Amino acid sequence: MSELIRDYLAAERDRQLAFLAALVRQPSDNPPGDCAAHAELAARLLEELGLTVERHPVPPDLLAAVGMRSAVNLVVRHRFGPGKVIALNAHGDVVPPGEGWTQDPYGAQIVDGWMIGRGAAVSKSDFATYTWALLALIATQAKLAGTVELHFTYDEETGGEIGPGLLLSSGISRPDYAICAGFSYAVVTAHNGCLHLEVRVSGRSAHAAKPSTGVDALEAATAILAALYDWRGGLAERVSAVPGIGAPQLTVGLIRGGINTNVVPDRVIFRLDRRMTPEEQPADVVAELRAVIELAVFDRDGITLEIDRILLAEPLIPLPGSERIAQALCRHASRIMGETVTTSGVPLYTDARHYAANGVPVVLYGAGPHTIEEANAHRADERLPLADLYAATEVVACALADLLS
Repeated sequence: MSELIRDYLAAERDRQLAFLAALVRQPSDNPPGDCAAHAELAARLLEELGLTVERHPVPPDLLAAVGMRSAVNLVVRHRFGPGKVIALNAHGDVVPPGEGWTQDPYGAQIVDGWMIGRGAAVSKSDFATYTWALLALIATQAKLAGTVELHFTYDEETGGEIGPGLLLSSGISRPDYAICAGFSYAVVTAHNGCLHLEVRVSGRSAHAAKPSTGVDALEAATAILAALYDWRGGLAERVSAVPGIGAPQLTVGLIRGGINTNVVPDRVIFRLDRRMTPEEQPADVVAELRAVIELAVFDRDGITLEIDRILLAEPLIPLPGSERIAQALCRHASRIMGETVTTSGVPLYTDARHYAANGVPVVLYGAGPHTIEEANAHRADERLPLADLYAATEVVACALADLLS
């Protein structure tokens, strides 16, 4: 079976590359999150390959709740025979390109064996990985017991609630196992959680000629930020026991406020990102952050605080059964990649947590280099080694063949 899979995929490389290039060339930035056109392109390309595609448009109210404009979840199901259902999930939404590119971010240019483009590595690549893994099993007429589903969704950059979260909570899919987008040289079984808080600091405006008649919200916000940055240093001591996770992190990523240069600021708003290790409890993390923020301004008259949770992504913790998927992937990846591939954790958060939250054993594995830094993930000149795309596809196909045998 492994030889048949390898031979089929070797003959399909040009088609697989053209498929991925077409997906990279179609923008699907999130924000603004207007991704229906990309979903339709992907659906059409999948249908041209002979696959049956279910289109599940996300209702407007759910889109509005996560700040997106359009999204359509795509599901492909291929039943080989009675047995378990394995879902393969990748997301087609991407972060905006930003500055500093040496190539067109939507050009899908090939430079020294690497495809360069936004989404080439995270994770339009795994639309191609998972599609051709399934095609290889179909083409080789594998005698398998079970079903493979492709879940291609469009809201990972905003939390995954209306993508895999919706597919699972609404009963559109009820898989027994899942594999989510990842990189080729590790099988990820655990990852960080993430908390986003919005902090609104309110005072009272005044003319800059008489600032004492107002209450300076920016001055108060500065005290809060200083307290947070000072507190952040202690996080380095809380290293996770899971290899690859490291310590918790805190970043203040957005800030806005003020009325004009000559006006005492009446309001400052900032958002922070707190990465949580698998050992941490989200409720405890929220309580600790609130205490740091509130203590920094408790004695400032005229200052009021509002603290809202914008996002809570639970950490991924392995479920019973995930070791079976991991073992199959590690075994074939070590053989095909030419080096020992083991399980690990990553300090990111991903859509895999939605499968785990619904009781589905899940791991992360897909096309990509050794590290997110090497891939320039979320940075200029995001890139994917084509050799790893082809090898990871073979790994996934062989692992699926084992799991469904």
